[in-house]
Amino acid sequence: MKDVVITIQQWISADILIGLTVASIIGFIGSLVAIPWILIRLPSDYFDIRVPRHWMKDHHPVLRAIGLIIKNIAGGIFLIAGFLMLFLPGQGLLTMLIGISFMDFPNKRKLEARIVGQPAFLKAVNAMRQKFNKLPLTLSPSPN
Repeated sequence: MKDVVITIQQWISADILIGLTVASIIGFIGSLVAIPWILIRLPSDYFDIRVPRHWMKDHHPVLRAIGLIIKNIAGGIFLIAGFLMLFLPGQGLLTMLIGISFMDFPNKRKLEARIVGQPAFLKAVNAMRQKFNKLPLTLSPSPN
């Protein structure tokens, strides 16, 4: 084990390793707070693809464009952080779902519904929502 630590320290300085450890701990704690906070504030039909979503629909086009750029950047950050949390401490899948929901790309809503529609995932999210007296998430019925 000591050889592994020495090899790692040859490639990465101790200060960087300490910084990464602190960032990982902050990310873990942040995800424990932010992800539930976001998920309990979503409308219960947010992932139902039959319900249209229009973000900042009634705002000035320039403000809407700036907002969309910021939202997509935030989504990318959440998506990358969620991917890293698959290997580091944190709620990786939930964080990735939040990142995907912030971003805009073709068939995004179908991907979201497919992720949230996984029975274990939906059960976990709805259990979290129930603790805060929120309605469970509803999804469109899957076509047979």
